[in-house]
Amino acid sequence: MTKLRAATNREPVTGNREPRLGAHMSVAGGLPLAVDRAVAHRCDALQIFAKNANQWKGRVLPRDEIRAFRSRIDASGIASVVSHASYLINLAADGRALRRMSLDAMGDEIDRAEALGLLGVVLHPGCYTSTSEAVGLRLIAEGLLELLSARRRGRTMVLLEHTAGQGTSLGASFEQIAAILGMMRDHARVGVCLDTCHLLAAGYDITTDAGYADTFVQFERLIGFDRLKAFHLNDSKRPLGSRVDRHEHIGQGFVGLEAFRRIVNDRRFRGTPMMLETPKTEGRRATSVEVDPLDEWNLNALRALIARPASAATSRRR
Repeated sequence: MTKLRAATNREPVTGNREPRLGAHMSVAGGLPLAVDRAVAHRCDALQIFAKNANQWKGRVLPRDEIRAFRSRIDASGIASVVSHASYLINLAADGRALRRMSLDAMGDEIDRAEALGLLGVVLHPGCYTSTSEAVGLRLIAEGLLELLSARRRGRTMVLLEHTAGQGTSLGASFEQIAAILGMMRDHARVGVCLDTCHLLAAGYDITTDAGYADTFVQFERLIGFDRLKAFHLNDSKRPLGSRVDRHEHIGQGFVGLEAFRRIVNDRRFRGTPMMLETPKTEGRRATSVEVDPLDEWNLNALRALIARPASAATSRRR
């Protein structure tokens, strides 16, 4: 990777004219510390794991920790918070044991997000196993309907994350996501999270003006912008159509700065949370709340791309 030069943009980014930039933050030391980390990085959006992403079951969240987390969010001014579901969950699996474990784990993820007052839970749709794409998509839709029907009074959404399409993973095309939504009868509590690395890897060329325009024409036609609830902003270590999910620092991969410039300045996405999932600095204390230099660099790289109103630029020159 090209060596990252020190970021210099320290100006706070606020206001509804601009996107809500943030990052995935560690919950090491307790959920409230994730909020402190987001504040230290001047985030307007936040993603967390509400439980260990590599385990089926998570620790019970104490009520005082939940209250402290919600209080910290209220005081922080962070507008949007989501959790990311465990990587073990596979709602497309047809095996009885794995499917039951996946449903139980996803139900727990939704319950945790509800208790924490989160916008939604980001979910990789799943991978079909011994069946087919069509059966896998149906199983995902049926599973989510079962989980949400059992939680009719809830408000937390499930955000289907568009995937890179590696192996038998589902959700790499807008058509597949639209199929899940259609089988769920356009359920009001299901949205979509787009990942820039995944878009490129899946074959959506957002690196050119024409490719970017065509990508979102397709998205609007097949899914609709009302379903788009979040972005993951990640560059890609692999080129267009690679089907390989490998995240890179902003502007250091095959997505490139111009694609990110288009997204952060796109009027259609104002107010949409946009969160980094780029590599973190290694060797830091797990419970540290200090600014991560790599997170700071990536956030400032995005902030520097935001076009300022002419009046603001004129006032600064004066």
